[in-house]
Amino acid sequence: MLNHLLRYSERLQAEPGFKPKSVRWSAVLDPSGRLVGVVPIGDVQAKKNQGRSFPNCPDLSQAELVAGSGGRCHFLVETAEVVALLYSKKTADDPKAMKRVASKHAFFTDLVRQAAARVPSLAAIAACMGNPKDVEQLRERLTSHAAAASDKVCFQVGLEGAVVVDRDDWHDWWRVYRRTLRPSEDAAGPRVRCLLTGESVQPVPTHPKIEGLADVGGSGMGTVLIGFDKPAFASYGLEQSHNAPMSEETANAYRSALNDLIRNHSKRLVGARVAYWFKNTVPPADDPVALLLAESPEQEERSADRAAWDLLGAIRSGTRPDLAGNQYYALTLSGAGGRVMVRDWMEGAFPDLMEKVNLWFEDLAIVHRDGQGLAPPPKFLAVLAATVREIKEISPPMVASAWRAALRAGPIPISMMTQVVRRTTLDALAGEAPNHAAFGLLKAHHVRKQRRDGGGQMADMKPYLNEEHPEPAYHCGRLMAAYAALQRAALGDVGAGVMQRYYGAASTTPALVLGRLARTSQHHLGKLDPGLAYWFEQQLSEIWSRLGAGAPGALTLEQQSLFALGYYQQLADMRTKKSDKTTHEEAHDV
Repeated sequence: MLNHLLRYSERLQAEPGFKPKSVRWSAVLDPSGRLVGVVPIGDVQAKKNQGRSFPNCPDLSQAELVAGSGGRCHFLVETAEVVALLYSKKTADDPKAMKRVASKHAFFTDLVRQAAARVPSLAAIAACMGNPKDVEQLRERLTSHAAAASDKVCFQVGLEGAVVVDRDDWHDWWRVYRRTLRPSEDAAGPRVRCLLTGESVQPVPTHPKIEGLADVGGSGMGTVLIGFDKPAFASYGLEQSHNAPMSEETANAYRSALNDLIRNHSKRLVGARVAYWFKNTVPPADDPVALLLAESPEQEERSADRAAWDLLGAIRSGTRPDLAGNQYYALTLSGAGGRVMVRDWMEGAFPDLMEKVNLWFEDLAIVHRDGQGLAPPPKFLAVLAATVREIKEISPPMVASAWRAALRAGPIPISMMTQVVRRTTLDALAGEAPNHAAFGLLKAHHVRKQRRDGGGQMADMKPYLNEEHPEPAYHCGRLMAAYAALQRAALGDVGAGVMQRYYGAASTTPALVLGRLARTSQHHLGKLDPGLAYWFEQQLSEIWSRLGAGAPGALTLEQQSLFALGYYQQLADMRTKKSDKTTHEEAHDV
């Protein structure tokens, strides 16, 4: 995984001491250093402007920031609190915190002064920061714009001038300056082999933090992928990152790769993030993972499953050799206790990924609840949501398991099965419309189980009703749907009807319930006109004939899922408007 991240970082031209940062405000100066104004940058029309991203902002590592006698900060781009002494309420209430911020402000000012002596374009910034009145005016302008203390600030000279951090004339000075912050070779200790490159290196004392995982359990200040802050994490008397030695360049490379993937190529799925990329560039319209997530704008006019089949056909026919030799890489990440949790790592050939995505859509395919064709292929997040009542209940391990099932055609986890059966039962008892994704997931479980066991019964589980299904539990579910439809045809909407009163018990102990419903059905049949009553009698007789010795006494979890599928597919079948079923309009509204 780390080696592939290292290769990915080559696309970014990542370099230690530089890092992409988003900036909200630009302080506009005239050539003499006088403040002209403060302007917002980024998407200023957005409800919450995230600022403009600059790819090569100067950056100090955490170890560099905390070293030295005084407070240190970053160069050219910093928070409004550090640049303009715009204290947050928390800082203003703490004299020690105010002193730390003042020390960082002085460090920022001195950095700009040193740099301006070698880089003339920074002279205006040095003049502004060296004048307390200009700093005070900058603070007032930021306050009038309702800037937060944590908002980042940069500088530009003239309204039409480029933002200074976007220039490259200061880069060489910054590289030289950073070398002065490093300990001497003797003080740093012996050289060792880099864990990734195998080269003899001076290991970086601590690894840089990963950003962008705060919404999935990570820290807003950054989350550690590789760290040894506790004795239990160290071995053989080694300290800190000597347990996994890497050069600064290598550690910065994997950090830059992960940060870019999380920021630009990941999707949050409740408690985890899935990040993925390809060895060679794939056009957005041909991205199978985007099809799975159903969020690619290029796919709006095409059904996701149809687009997946078309693309796989093009690869197999040889018309897309650019994709045939490609590779994919996928990470599932979350945060816990200040550390990055790598929930899963997958890699493989692009055609194999394409086949697995197609299989995912095929296995999930289920008849629409109204009986009119197949339901639309669900988004991956909708499949996850089908397992719970509230989406926040989905755990990161479940996300990782389901994601692997989709990308590797693995089995549907039994934990998901348990929750889906519970969910479908609750929906039935509450009288809610059946969830397509939930029943598609139940079907996929059985299809994949049969495929894993050799595929001898693969024809048993279909998107539509299978009247020849060998399992009694399936036909018990069919009976439940038929009795509910019969009651509705005879009595109309009676509130707590057959479904609300009996579905839960019938799905676990059908023998105790279905006999009672059979007796009650005679009363309902007597209320129908003869033609419709005859049709229902034929339906019930056909289903009962499939049970042979009768309904089973108790159902396992697997059988309960078959009960649910039989119920759903029978319900959809009875709602299908086919002239060969009945000429009675009442039978259509079941």
